[in-house]
Amino acid sequence: MTESLPADVADVLALVLNAEDPVHVALRRQVPYLSVRARCTCGCGTAYFELDISEAKPAPTGPGTVVAAEAQLFTETGECPGEVLVFSQGGYLSWLEVCSWSDDIKVTLSASRHWLQPPS
Repeated sequence: MTESLPADVADVLALVLNAEDPVHVALRRQVPYLSVRARCTCGCGTAYFELDISEAKPAPTGPGTVVAAEAQLFTETGECPGEVLVFSQGGYLSWLEVCSWSDDIKVTLSASRHWLQPPS
């Protein structure tokens, strides 16, 4: 979606934010003004954003913090080891979280990117 974000973050945002959902479209418009402020140190790939709100308009998500988008992850064998959540605060992209439900499968942002790809 943008060259200013790490490729794994940009790819997952592009895959999770549906181009046909009006709220997601508004959030996609914020991506060019987005940067990664911090990442989780456990290796999962969770990213916390910095956004230039002087350039970006808020999405119609309502006040407070909300899950603006979510996608369950499915491996090639059909297992669901976790999900990716995109949070917004006051209509602005805030962070992308990688959640793991499995002790057997390592869930990372890179793995999420692969599992979110449509089957070829």
